[in-house]
Amino acid sequence: MSKNGFFQAGDRIQLTDPKGKLYSFTITPGKEWHTHKGWITHDDLIGLPEGSVVSTTAGLKFTAFIPLLADYVLSMPRGATIVYPKDAAMIVGVADIYPGAHVLEAGVGSGALTLSLLRAVGPTGSVHSVERRQDFADNATANITDYFGEKPKNWSIDVGSVQEKEFHTQFDRVILDMLAPWECVAMAAQVLRPGGVFLAYVATTTQLSATAEALKEDGHFTEPESSETIVRGWHHEGLAVRPQQRMIGHTGFLIYSRRMAPGVDVLARRRRPAKGSYGVAEE
Repeated sequence: MSKNGFFQAGDRIQLTDPKGKLYSFTITPGKEWHTHKGWITHDDLIGLPEGSVVSTTAGLKFTAFIPLLADYVLSMPRGATIVYPKDAAMIVGVADIYPGAHVLEAGVGSGALTLSLLRAVGPTGSVHSVERRQDFADNATANITDYFGEKPKNWSIDVGSVQEKEFHTQFDRVILDMLAPWECVAMAAQVLRPGGVFLAYVATTTQLSATAEALKEDGHFTEPESSETIVRGWHHEGLAVRPQQRMIGHTGFLIYSRRMAPGVDVLARRRRPAKGSYGVAEE
């Protein structure tokens, strides 16, 4: 991927027409990109700076950039529902994924979150992913290899159930995107270093509740915290400034906690539960 601001052979390029429609392809010498109004020769793109306006042979104009990670994720082939960029950004921030961190990820899907994790840990960190389905693992590997230009040396992926894997190292972070993350709490307690972060991405309140109770009952984690992220874009045309009619509302919840030191009891959270929080007591 180009890092000097100029397009090179092998770069992924994103063309945007005046209506805002996006097109993306890899610059390959000798090839042509065809539209309903003419074509663009790939060789003519090499050496141009990002932010250039390019034209087809029939005069159709496009703005040209290297795709942002969010653009790439939303356009890449999917084998499973992706983690949206707004949630991936929150996961990286909330779980404090830092350069040099060693991350265990379970539930790779199409590889969207894996891309954000790999960029955040940098070359001195590592991401070990586990995915139950071979077809998902293959699709994620193709997407990640396409994005980086090669399979990252600091990334490994296993196919199977993360609960059944044996890990001979400790991780700084455990990130779960799966149907029943509460079943992995005990495993996470074993592989996380003291102070490490557990984070699960779940879609429903039922999953959220089950994961929270599992973390509390396990006894090795701090009181879990939960959140969701809702993004609303705005339209601005002169003095007409208003919210966009479409928005990315609820996509999922984040629930996160930290690993206590071995042999240390979790301090009980002092709070008064709401009436009926734990069901109706039998008389």
